Amino acid sequence: MYRPVTFKKVDYIRVGSYTKKLDDYPSIQGTVWDKIRNQKFEDQYAQTDLNEEEIVQALNYITYFDLLENKLPLPNNVSNIIYYLSQANLIVKQDNGLYGITNLGALLLAKKLSYFKKLKRKMLRVVQYNGSNKMDLLRDETFDKGYAAIFEDAIQFIEALTPMKEVITNGIRKRKTAYPTAAIREILANSLIHQDFSISGTGPLVEIFDNRIEITNPGAPLIDIMRIIDTPPKSRNEKLASLMRELGICEEVGSGWDKVILSCELMQLPAPRIEIFEDATRVTIFSEIKFSDLTLEDRLWACYLHACIKYVQGEQISNHTLRERFGLKQTGSGSISRLIKEAVKQNYIKPVDPDTAPRYMKYIPSWA
Repeated sequence: MYRPVTFKKVDYIRVGSYTKKLDDYPSIQGTVWDKIRNQKFEDQYAQTDLNEEEIVQALNYITYFDLLENKLPLPNNVSNIIYYLSQANLIVKQDNGLYGITNLGALLLAKKLSYFKKLKRKMLRVVQYNGSNKMDLLRDETFDKGYAAIFEDAIQFIEALTPMKEVITNGIRKRKTAYPTAAIREILANSLIHQDFSISGTGPLVEIFDNRIEITNPGAPLIDIMRIIDTPPKSRNEKLASLMRELGICEEVGSGWDKVILSCELMQLPAPRIEIFEDATRVTIFSEIKFSDLTLEDRLWACYLHACIKYVQGEQISNHTLRERFGLKQTGSGSISRLIKEAVKQNYIKPVDPDTAPRYMKYIPSWA
């Protein structure tokens, strides 16, 4: 693989069995830079010139074999470990017989992500605040390991910092979290997988407040958020997404956001809010808020996502389904009727049959 080595700000490359200055070979120089520019971030080197022992010291290979979907047995020698890591493009053998760790390998399996200088800012950071603003910071934790190695620990850590209450169902005492675990898992996995690694100086961030969790990643979404339920999945980091699926951390079938919305609806929580900034995406999940305390914008968004979820399931929404979604009784039908009327007016939803009697009216997303 063409890749120059820099020493004292001079680029060198192997020509035959010799190391030469890249500037002395203009015919090769253009090819080298073109190849580097077109190389995916996941395939680029995070570290080079490592021997086999240094590779197994730098990467948490045990986690890799433990999590693999096809459950390969843990190899009994270093050579076989190196072979399997090479096959997965986690490491690459160089022309000089040594190895390079790819960004893919480091991001997923690094024992210490800070060991890789270019990836230090890509570590997952979790911050907890006292209250609903950022004035009083309670805790700030950075996970200095590859994503595969820390994912489950991060989920448990986040949940430990969120409120829980005990409920008794059929005489059995259970602990109930303020947020659905499925939603936290899917949104966090998305933030790791779909981040834009070309944006430097920032990484995935989880911020926990008394009434919400905000999960932010570098980069804007590749799909229209209004079609986030029905659009097939698309990732700017395909190899990272594929390998995280093999390791059981995420899915690539486009059902992630279905789980997020359905899990929030099951707990009758507000719909997750998606905000897009110039170089970042933030998803916010809220704890329990009464329907009467929701803003009109949040009610409309919840109504729209409810219609999208029902539509992909081959169903339609109605006053009744929306009352159930918001946890309202029959007396709330008037409020829901006004919400539906506003959602139609703002082109979020449309009636299946405009000529149906009002009490039997059903609705689908406006794009359907």
